[in-house]
Amino acid sequence: MRAKAPLLVFGIGNPSRGDDALGPELARRVEARFSQAIEAGALEVLTDFQLQVEHALDLEGRARVFFVDASATEPQGHSVTPVVGARDASFTTHLLSPAALLHTFGEVVGSTAPECWLLAIAGHQFELGAPLSPAAQANLDAALETLAGLLSSPNPWAPPEALASPAR
Repeated sequence: MRAKAPLLVFGIGNPSRGDDALGPELARRVEARFSQAIEAGALEVLTDFQLQVEHALDLEGRARVFFVDASATEPQGHSVTPVVGARDASFTTHLLSPAALLHTFGEVVGSTAPECWLLAIAGHQFELGAPLSPAAQANLDAALETLAGLLSSPNPWAPPEALASPAR
């Protein structure tokens, strides 16, 4: 069995709900753009409608994880913020925030957690059957360039200064 890639991009969202598709769509674009890194075992890309307790095992053996999700409250086009493990109001067996998933990882796996970041992309319409809105599409393009810059750095799991503040 092949070892887990040290770097994980995890797209969260429902492709059938308008701008909620931002996470999975960014993940799809990362797969296309970084196919050589995926083939070399340096990067893995996952998607799901929502985080669940079982996803704690997907964090095991990673150095860095980027969760990518649409946000109805993101004031900028997108931002990159650190995720700190915490039991929060989302803590159930069927839906977890990235912080609650990281907390679950510590409780279940018990090893050192990977460095985790949330790439939140501003969305505007989340209706069932709606396409990506033009504004969300522009935010997606900019977020992809931010993430591509982070993934293309010489050591993508060393914390770059750019991650300390929200992405532009």
